[in-house]
Amino acid sequence: MSEYTFYQVEKKPPIAWVYLNRPKKKNVMNPPAWKEIIPLFADLDADPDIRAVVISGRGDCFSGGIDLMAMAGELPELMDSGQKGGVKWRLLKKIQPLQETMTCIERCRKPVIAAIHGHCIGAGLDMATACDIRICAADARFCLKEAAVGFVADVGVLQRIPLIVGQGIARELAYTARTINAARAKEILLVNEVFADHAALMNGAEALAQSIADNPPLAVQASKDVLNYGVGKSIEDGLKYVASISTNIIPSNDLMEAITAFAEKRKPNFTGE
Repeated sequence: MSEYTFYQVEKKPPIAWVYLNRPKKKNVMNPPAWKEIIPLFADLDADPDIRAVVISGRGDCFSGGIDLMAMAGELPELMDSGQKGGVKWRLLKKIQPLQETMTCIERCRKPVIAAIHGHCIGAGLDMATACDIRICAADARFCLKEAAVGFVADVGVLQRIPLIVGQGIARELAYTARTINAARAKEILLVNEVFADHAALMNGAEALAQSIADNPPLAVQASKDVLNYGVGKSIEDGLKYVASISTNIIPSNDLMEAITAFAEKRKPNFTGE
């Protein structure tokens, strides 16, 4: 088990479990939360024994969002009533690293599953939408909260959530800052599946991660790369890119192993080579 200030990481190959670990504060995201995740996911990306990642929250929720009080010292420009050009320029330079907190999840070559229970608010929803797949417990509650407190969500959710739920629903969530329950989240495709309780959620997350990890890692990771590349591109551009990726990963030892295992009627043993 690896310990960070905000996160707790348990590597149980082929799955890594990443926990937001500030339960007494509803896992609200303080400065370490925004900084530690970048090297954390770089490590998981580089670890050949890890083939899938599950990210969840300790305590009674996924995350209550950003810790405004703790972040005030990092972003004093927010409360500067002068708001001169230099102030805004400094603030711009500080927002961009915060965006990387979410983008590093998306960029990680290993598929990432968000297993959500309780509140998933503001920055928590930002993080969830950067994951490949979202599943939740029946007690989950989701809120794109920023407009209600005078912010525009600026670290990725407004760019990612329309790709998940569509423009109309995304705009409704952003403009109203309304909280939705697990059933509604499933209905709008924000989550893939709803589980009865937290225990069932974590079991479901493990089963899903394992089913991903059972497949050849080269093919899985290449699929994520192609899907990420295709966002905002034409079908023609996407087809040209996937042709290049396919050419680069074929043949592989895993392809030969899949063929051999099929012929021998046994479970394949994929190595990622």
